[in-house]
Amino acid sequence: MEGGGRPSAAQAALLAASTAITALLYSVYRQKARVARGLEGARKVRLDGDLRAVLLEAPGRCVPYAVIEGVVRSVKETLSSQFVENCKGVVQRLTLQEHKMVWNRTTHLWNDYEKIIHQRTNTTPFDLVPAEDGAGVTVRVMKPLDAAELSLETVYEKFHPSVQSFTDVIGHYISGERPKGIQETEQMLKVGTALTGVGELVLDNTTIKLQPPKQGMPYYLSALDFESLLQKQESSVRFWKILTVIFGFATCAVLFFLLRKQYRHHRERRHLRQMQEEFRQAQERLTNGEGGETLKNACVVCLSSTKSCVFLECGHVCSCHECYQALPEPKKCPICRQGITRVVPLYNS
Repeated sequence: MEGGGRPSAAQAALLAASTAITALLYSVYRQKARVARGLEGARKVRLDGDLRAVLLEAPGRCVPYAVIEGVVRSVKETLSSQFVENCKGVVQRLTLQEHKMVWNRTTHLWNDYEKIIHQRTNTTPFDLVPAEDGAGVTVRVMKPLDAAELSLETVYEKFHPSVQSFTDVIGHYISGERPKGIQETEQMLKVGTALTGVGELVLDNTTIKLQPPKQGMPYYLSALDFESLLQKQESSVRFWKILTVIFGFATCAVLFFLLRKQYRHHRERRHLRQMQEEFRQAQERLTNGEGGETLKNACVVCLSSTKSCVFLECGHVCSCHECYQALPEPKKCPICRQGITRVVPLYNS
């Protein structure tokens, strides 16, 4: 604590940082909890013949947040994998990712570094259909790339290592960057994949569409079933809740420490003022009640008892016997600060 009982700059910065982190974590926790509650309250509809009737009865022919499960089927031509034969899908993502080692001048260590140097995503319209054939009910999936969770399966992955000469190796050590190679990846949402869609379900003329919701809730196209998806979100909520509680306790501990310091400083100041007041009252009592002669013969330490000790070798007569006994070791004269070798009692007749 600084003078006046105020916290130091470091303590104030620690409290401010801890409070800010706690507030940020609490905000994320509230957002995750809202998403989990919304997902839990989403209306579960079946992909059967009654779906159209359900939407006709709904206000605006729309279910704002619905859960539906079905199988992917292409509307037009499917996308073919560039690397795997007979692999058809409706979403295709091709990625080139650079891998290299970068020298950290602070830690003096080589760290892995990854960077996407090219990525292309191709889509084609697709529907969700019942797993059992013959039902005839389809749901058109709109804007699949806007989904917060889009389950793509990695169908091809290959790492192309960098070929380096001795001169290249020396140059890389000098520059602080060592290329490792390029990773080529292809991901696809295959035809026939079972998906759980969570979003806004709307009847547009004769077409049933699943699209991103308008209430700010997340849009899901997940390969997980609904219960697993809900458990995943609840686990995320618990994780952020635990982090919030931990940092909240840390903030409370810092605040308690600062308040305790403040209280102790206030108590010490109050005790000092009390001692000063008692000293002032003793001076007034000796001056006004007993006369100047009494004040002249009073102990310079306590101002209440009479001087009764002669300190040698300095010869000062300034203390009573009780105050002499209370002097810290090595004992020194309160007047001249010379060491006391022996004490001679003083008797007043």
